[in-house]
Amino acid sequence: MATQKIIIAIDGYSSCGKSTLAKQLASQIGYNYIDSGAMYRAITLYFLRHQVDWSNRERVLEALKDIHLSFEYNAAHGRSEIHLNDENVERFIRDIIVAEKVSEIAAIKEVRTFAVAQQQKMGKKRGIVMDGRDIGTIVFPDAELKIFMTADPEIRVKRRFEEYYATNPDITIEEVMHNLELRDYIDSNREESPLRQADDAIVLDNSNYTREEQLEKVLQWVTDRVGSTQMA
Repeated sequence: MATQKIIIAIDGYSSCGKSTLAKQLASQIGYNYIDSGAMYRAITLYFLRHQVDWSNRERVLEALKDIHLSFEYNAAHGRSEIHLNDENVERFIRDIIVAEKVSEIAAIKEVRTFAVAQQQKMGKKRGIVMDGRDIGTIVFPDAELKIFMTADPEIRVKRRFEEYYATNPDITIEEVMHNLELRDYIDSNREESPLRQADDAIVLDNSNYTREEQLEKVLQWVTDRVGSTQMA
């Protein structure tokens, strides 16, 4: 891994474990992990906090000028966490209120242009793992390894419910199901960078995989791609 750094793009539907896999993979091979979803959630949080009318293009552009995003390593948690204007907002962006609006705001052309430019800048040195909806199609179309993740809808709902329940015990399974269905529809049908599988992406359906099993499988894909890159 040390001799040849590549870009690994992981795309797919909500609650397929993209972030979990990306974090594990980056840690295992010594790459930087960039959570593109956290970036869009942080922008959404800013819009909600400041009551930005995101139907107003001029207001959106003005708001984006005041947004600074960065990832900083949290030694206590052993991971990089998103900062919005120097505030660690990791726990706030996981709220259901943000989840209900993030796909809508992420579909705005100006928001995507803003975020993609930052993501591409982060990837210039390569040696990164980035997950999202359009990483392999728009952000890094030349990524050496592209993975498209999916899973059975019932399993996805169960996973997301368990995640939300930890911080919001009043949430219902019906709320989570509605949220996922809405996000899937918006992500797949938006005009700007819709969710779709890149032609050269490898599909990973992890419905019946443990985290350890899927990591082992993907590590083999990385080894294969790094080897072929070195020989090119």
